[in-house]
Amino acid sequence: MPHRKKAPAKAYSKHHVMGLGFHGFHRINYLEWGNPSKFNAQETLFCVHGLTRNARDFDYLAAATCEDYRVVCPDVVGRGDSDHITSAEGYNYLQYNADMNAVIARIGVTEVNWIGTSMGGIIGMVLASVAQSPIKRLVVNDIGPEVSRDALMSIAEYIGRSEDFATLKDVEAYLRMIYTEFAPMTDDDWAHMAHYSSRRTRTGAYRLKVDNRVGEAFRDSISYFNVDMWDTWEQITCPVLVLRGKNSSFLSEDTAEKMLTCGPETTLVEIEETGHTPTLRNDEQVEVVTEWLAET
Repeated sequence: MPHRKKAPAKAYSKHHVMGLGFHGFHRINYLEWGNPSKFNAQETLFCVHGLTRNARDFDYLAAATCEDYRVVCPDVVGRGDSDHITSAEGYNYLQYNADMNAVIARIGVTEVNWIGTSMGGIIGMVLASVAQSPIKRLVVNDIGPEVSRDALMSIAEYIGRSEDFATLKDVEAYLRMIYTEFAPMTDDDWAHMAHYSSRRTRTGAYRLKVDNRVGEAFRDSISYFNVDMWDTWEQITCPVLVLRGKNSSFLSEDTAEKMLTCGPETTLVEIEETGHTPTLRNDEQVEVVTEWLAET
């Protein structure tokens, strides 16, 4: 097994910025790793998680890179420690894009290296496709411009439908069941995920840190057709690294290969024994990202 780094005891600080939507203001929490005064704008890694996940998914990557980069990891609204929106209608990509722009503005940089897992990759692709984008280099982790309806429906079956859990072990068992394609994941990784994916309620039970209305909004967004963002992909001009789990149910081999033939300058790396998604929790996966950043 590849060597695993341990995060420094006080490697990060917690911050927030207020986002604005049609339903009022909401708090967007983010973690900042590294000393911002030590780095210039080109040395910022901006890491955005998947649909049902949170900023703590990047703890391993951030701990491994915070000596060389300023690493910023937000909780997208409705997840982690960020606020919930009062209506499911507020959970949409227009809001997510605006919120991430607010975080970038708060940290005071004009350029970032974006690392986006699944949903975070979609947000990154959209922001990288528009004029004067702050994204200098883009890493999309197991997502592409085309996603099958079947893949979306597999998430729709469980998102926002979990009950409270009696113990953290019950939380962990549930996460192991719904995230069967995640890799690499050790027992410590699953325990870490359970701890940071749940909060204790007043009754002593544990509840996932995902607003159930995120699930409602996601199911309402699914059409009878595959997601098609090829026009967006064609508008991206920055270099892109695509990570694909070899056994991914979300990023097909055909889609990944097509991404190499159109749109931005793209590098594709497939991760063996991994599905949706590579978790960036070992040196091997992290080094794929850092080596590409260093060479680009």
